[in-house]
Amino acid sequence: MARMPGADWRPIGTNFTDGGMGTILGVTLHIMAGTLAGTRAWFNNPRAEASSHFGTGKAGALDQYVDTADRAWAQARGNPNWISIENEGRGGDALTDAQLDRCAQVLAWAHKVHGVPLQVATSPTGRGLGHHAMGGAAWGGHSACPGPRIIAQKPEIVRRVKLIVAGTADPGITPAPTWTEALVNQLPLVKPGAKGPFSKRVFFLIIACGYGDGLDPEVMDPTVYAPRVVDAVKRLQADRKLDQDGIVGPKTWPELLGL
Repeated sequence: MARMPGADWRPIGTNFTDGGMGTILGVTLHIMAGTLAGTRAWFNNPRAEASSHFGTGKAGALDQYVDTADRAWAQARGNPNWISIENEGRGGDALTDAQLDRCAQVLAWAHKVHGVPLQVATSPTGRGLGHHAMGGAAWGGHSACPGPRIIAQKPEIVRRVKLIVAGTADPGITPAPTWTEALVNQLPLVKPGAKGPFSKRVFFLIIACGYGDGLDPEVMDPTVYAPRVVDAVKRLQADRKLDQDGIVGPKTWPELLGL
């Protein structure tokens, strides 16, 4: 078996071939045209007839769906020789910094376990880090996958891999986030004056945290992040030794949520 340490093992029950991998030439980048959760659900649907070995989330999650001893159904004729990574996002997107790290870590592992060279590949007969569109019609004719912005990021992924392999990874090569970090990274910044459902959440969470003096949802609009609510958030930030800017972001959300 070949399962990558550090990746969340989320095996799918269909849409792959037991065994069937030949000489592994490289790792192929794809774009999901959707979300991490939606893609995994689709891979588990027999009608999909599609899968990949790995999937990355914009916030830095790394899932493994198919053992690399088995053949994922990602790039038609390229399936027996290429490990596949689906990346959360849509056509035209670039990979986030966290996704660049996750792709680099997969390639570093594939280099160690499967002998994949640390270089950019541009054709199905090459070796290294490839992308779906390079396979042309033989790989399903997906000329827009993963898109030009991600293709342009391939050298940066290889650069990060070389740092990992050399043991000199820069601070940009970070471990996968904890579940708390992954949750908070998906929450928006709520700035003074903001309106909407997240402002409403801040309103009631700050009350639940014991900073609700003067906040009355009967006479105030909780969907508005008004000055009085901002002041309450600043008091919480002061008590928790955070910057007292009134902005609810990745450091303040965990305090409001009790994480």
